[in-house]
Amino acid sequence: MTQNSPPSSLLLRGARAFLPGGPVETDILVKNGLIAGLLSPGAPAAAEDEIHLKGLTILPGVIDTQVHFREPGLTHKEDLESGSRAAVLGGVTAVFEMPNTNPPTTTPEKITEKLRLAAGRMHCDHAFYAGASPETIDLIPEVEAMAGVCGVKMFMGSSTGSLLVAEEDQVRAVLAKSRRRVAVHSEDEERLKMRKSLARPGDWTSHPEVRDAECAWRATERLIGWAREAKARVHVLHVTTAEEMAMLATAKDVATVETTPQHLTFKAPEIYARLGGFAQMNPPIRDLRHQQALWDLGIGQGVVDVIGTDHAPHTRAEKAQSYPASPSGMPGVQTLVAVMLTHVAQGRLSLARCVDLLAAGPARVFGMVGKGRIALGMDADFTIVDLDAARVMTHEQQATRCGWTPFDGFEAKGWPIATMLRGAFVMRDGEVTAAGTGQPLRFFETQRAPR
Repeated sequence: MTQNSPPSSLLLRGARAFLPGGPVETDILVKNGLIAGLLSPGAPAAAEDEIHLKGLTILPGVIDTQVHFREPGLTHKEDLESGSRAAVLGGVTAVFEMPNTNPPTTTPEKITEKLRLAAGRMHCDHAFYAGASPETIDLIPEVEAMAGVCGVKMFMGSSTGSLLVAEEDQVRAVLAKSRRRVAVHSEDEERLKMRKSLARPGDWTSHPEVRDAECAWRATERLIGWAREAKARVHVLHVTTAEEMAMLATAKDVATVETTPQHLTFKAPEIYARLGGFAQMNPPIRDLRHQQALWDLGIGQGVVDVIGTDHAPHTRAEKAQSYPASPSGMPGVQTLVAVMLTHVAQGRLSLARCVDLLAAGPARVFGMVGKGRIALGMDADFTIVDLDAARVMTHEQQATRCGWTPFDGFEAKGWPIATMLRGAFVMRDGEVTAAGTGQPLRFFETQRAPR
C-alpha cells in the first residue's frame, strides 16, 4: 500500500464522534472513502485496517469558506500548495479560494487554469470563486455553472487586488445574472474614498476610523435591498458591526452571514497597540461594542451561518510598512480549529454550535455534496481533535509561506491531532502524511465532471 493509497475499508474505534444529533461514543466504518457504518463501541466489523483513537473526538471535516492562497501572481506570499498544507495541518479538510489574484480569476479559462494548478498539489479539497468585475458580468452564468466553482465573489469596496464592483447598476447586474449565492465584501466605496484622508501616518488605530462602521452597514443595507429586488441570494463576508448583525437578522430571506475568528477574538484599540500593521485587515478589527454583538447576536442568537478565516497572507516586510502603506490581511486557516475550540472551552459557544459554523453550516449554505456531517453515505472527511490538549500557538508552527500568525502566543485549549480526507489520513500528529490528494468540491447546482 502506497502513501496515497488508503485501505478500501477502515475502522476507527474508541473515539467520541460528533454526529448530527451530538457527540456519541461510536465506531466508524469507512469503505471506499465513504462512511459505511456507525457502530456500537467494540461491535464486530470486518475492515482492512483498524485504528484506535481513544480519548479523541471526531468532528465532521472542517470547511474554511474564505481563503486567499495568492496563486497566480502573488506566490511570494502563499500558493495553493503551501496554503493547503497549512489547512490540513490545522484540521481543515476543504477550502473555498478567492479570486483577487494577479490576474484575477474572472473567466472560464482562468478557473480552468486554477483547477489545473491545484491538481496533485493541494492537500485538501477545494473550490474556487469566480470574481465579479464590470467587464465580465455577462460571463457570470457560465463561470458559476462550472464544476469546482463555489460561486461568485463581489467586492463592493476596494481591498487587496483590483476587483471592484462599486456602482449601483453594476451590483444590480451581478445579482441579476447570478443563479447561485453571491459572496460579498460589503463596504461602501464612495465612503471609503471620502474617508481615506483620515488615515494617520503610522497609527493603525485610525484604520477602523477610515473604514468605519457606517462604511460597512451602509453597503450591507443597500445590498439587502438590491438582493430582494433581484430575488438573489447573497453571503455577506466577514461581518464586523453591531448594526449589520441586527440588520442581517431581519434578512434571512436573502442573506447568509460569515464572521471570522479574528473579529471574535481580537478587539480595538488593544490589538493595534500590540500588533501594529499585523492586526490590519478589511473590514477592520473593531471595538468591544461591535465584538460583543458578533457574539451575542451573531453566535448566540444564530445570525452567523459560517465562520471563515479570510486567510490573507502578506510577508513580514510588507506588513512592517508604516500605515497606511501597510497591506490589509492576515493568515488564519491553520489556526481556525484551535482558536474556535478554545472559545468552546471558555464557554463562549457550545461544541454543537462550533461544528455547525465550521462544517454543517458551510455545506448547507453552499449546497455541498457529501460534506459537513458524519452520517451514512457521506464522505469520510474528519477533523480529529483532542479537546483537552493545551498548546501555545507560535509563528514557527505555521506552514503558510508568510511565516507568521496574529495568534502567536495564544494559549489554545483543544487541538487538531489528525485530518482525514475520504478515509485517508492527510495529517497526523503535526505531519502531512499524504500529499496532493485534494479534489475539487462538488455542489448540487453544478454536478458534472470538471472541464
